[in-house]
Amino acid sequence: MNESVLIKQLKNPDEKETAFRKLIQTYQKNLYYHIRRMVNDHDDTDDILQNTFILVWKNLDKFREESSLKTWMYRIATNETITFLNRKNKRVYADVDTLENNVNHSTPPSVPISGEEIQERLKRAIYLLPEKQRLVFNMRYYDELSFREISEILETSEGGLKANYHHAVKKIEQYLTSSEWSVA
Repeated sequence: MNESVLIKQLKNPDEKETAFRKLIQTYQKNLYYHIRRMVNDHDDTDDILQNTFILVWKNLDKFREESSLKTWMYRIATNETITFLNRKNKRVYADVDTLENNVNHSTPPSVPISGEEIQERLKRAIYLLPEKQRLVFNMRYYDELSFREISEILETSEGGLKANYHHAVKKIEQYLTSSEWSVA
C-alpha cells in the first residue's frame, strides 16, 4: 500500500481504525524482529511491540511526515526498547563475561560446521558488540534499512553510523575467524 494513502487514511477519523489494522499488518513482523534482536526474549518483545503500537496510535495526530511512517515507527520501537532495557537495569543480551568464558573454554569442532552453528556464532559475535554498534548492525543487516533511515531513527549522522557499522562488521569477522572457531 502507498504510504501517503495510508497516512491520509490514518488521519481521517472515519478510516483511522481500518487503516491502523493495515499498518499493524504491514509493519508488525518487521518491528517484532527489530525489537527481538535487541531484547532476545519473546514475551518482552511482545510487550514492547504492543507499547510501540499504542504509542503510534496515540501520536498519529502528531506525526508531521518529516520522515517516512516506517522510520517514525522504528524510532518509537527503538526508543521503547532502550527505555525497557534501561528500566530493567540489566542487559537482556547474554552476559558478556559468561559468553567470553564459554568461548575461551570451548574446543573447536573437528567436524564441518552446520548452518545452525554458524548462526549461533554470528549471534554470539553480535552480542559481544558495543550497544551502538550492535544496534546499527542489526538495523542495517537484518532490517535492511538504509543509513539515511537509521540516521533518522537514531537521530545521528550517517557518517557516524557508517563507521559504527564498519567497526561492527570487522569485529564480527575477527570473532568468526579467530583461531578458537577455526575448523580443524
